[in-house]
Amino acid sequence: MFDLSPAADQLAGLVRTVTDGDLKAPTPCPDYMVGDLLDHINGLSVAFTMAALKTPLDGTAAGDASRLPLDFREAIPARLGELAEAWRAKDAWEGMTRAGGVDLPGEVAGAVALDELVLHGWDLARATGQPFEVDENLLEVVHGFVSSIGPDDRDGSLFGAAVDVGPDAPLLDRVLGLSGRDPSWSLG
Repeated sequence: MFDLSPAADQLAGLVRTVTDGDLKAPTPCPDYMVGDLLDHINGLSVAFTMAALKTPLDGTAAGDASRLPLDFREAIPARLGELAEAWRAKDAWEGMTRAGGVDLPGEVAGAVALDELVLHGWDLARATGQPFEVDENLLEVVHGFVSSIGPDDRDGSLFGAAVDVGPDAPLLDRVLGLSGRDPSWSLG
C-alpha cells in the first residue's frame, strides 16, 4: 500500500490552473489536446475509484474534450480526491478488481492508478508550462510498474515504444522514457 494523495493532489492543482486558452494546446500524448487529456483524467479518476471500491464500471477513460464538464476545474480535483481516499482502504489493495475493462489484482490496480496520476500529471504540466516534481518513493513505484511492461506489450494501448534516455538519466526521465514519452518534450 502507498498513499496516492500526493500525486492526486498535485494533479488536482494542475487541473485547477488550466485556462480556457490551454484546452486546445498539444500535449506529450500525440492523440490528446489538453481538453482531451482532462476528459481522460476525469474518466480514469472515476474508473480507479470504482476499482478501489470493487464496483464494476462499464466504459473506459478515453479522452474527448467534448465530454469535459464545464466545471472541470472543480469537478476533476474532487474526483481525484475521491480516488485517493478510496485507495486508503486496505480492502482496495486486496483481491481482484477491474479497471479499464481489465481484471487485475488490487495491488496492481493501485500501481496503475499511481502511474496514471504521475504520467498524466507530467503531461498536463508540460502542456501548460507548469513545473512538475514527484515524490521519490512514489516515482520508484511507477518505475517498477513501467519497467514491468515488456516490448511485446508496447502496442500503444498502454504505452508506446520506449524512448531511450540512458541509464544515468534522472529517475523521472527514465520513467517517462519507459512510458513512451520524450522527457525533452515541450510546447516549443
